Amino acid sequence: MGSGSGRVIPPLTVRMARASNPRGTAAMWVRDRLDGLFTDADFADWYPANGRRGLAPARLALVSVLQDAENLTDRQAADVVRCRLDWNYCLGLGLDDPGFDFTVLSEFRARVAEDDRADRLLALVVNRFAKAGPARRRGRIRADSTHVPAAVRRLNRAELVAETLRFGGARAAGREVAGRARHRGLGGPLWPAGPP
Repeated sequence: MGSGSGRVIPPLTVRMARASNPRGTAAMWVRDRLDGLFTDADFADWYPANGRRGLAPARLALVSVLQDAENLTDRQAADVVRCRLDWNYCLGLGLDDPGFDFTVLSEFRARVAEDDRADRLLALVVNRFAKAGPARRRGRIRADSTHVPAAVRRLNRAELVAETLRFGGARAAGREVAGRARHRGLGGPLWPAGPP
């Protein structure tokens, strides 16, 4: 299912995060006050028991929460996991952690969108928030997750369109430069006509 859930923050990560953010950040607050918001056991029935171990689903869920809070794309969130000390602190990662490929986040969201998983996950978060103190429970909480699959589809489509435009723009820019080079008699393109 996944490697450790990041219970213990490496001491160097703690020192560096506290030194660079003495007043803390939202991500550090989440770790300090809501440690254990997600555990790998919460996702045990989402993954097969056998096979190669992957990324800890509790970490992916936490990355998804932070990603939404900062309004980041999957690619940006994966970069932030590699680069920001406060996220490393929140996720319990060492400073040398290589991170993960951004496509893992859309795969994780697809798992969340299956069956009633989004409802169960939301109920779990609300219960843990109520126990931790930031939210007060007033009555019965009902979560309608029909918007979640639609949002997942919309985000995946938006990312697909953005990547298509980026790729097409790079190709068009390469052709335009190559055309100018040939027009000026330079004999060929200045760089390849797009991403590999």
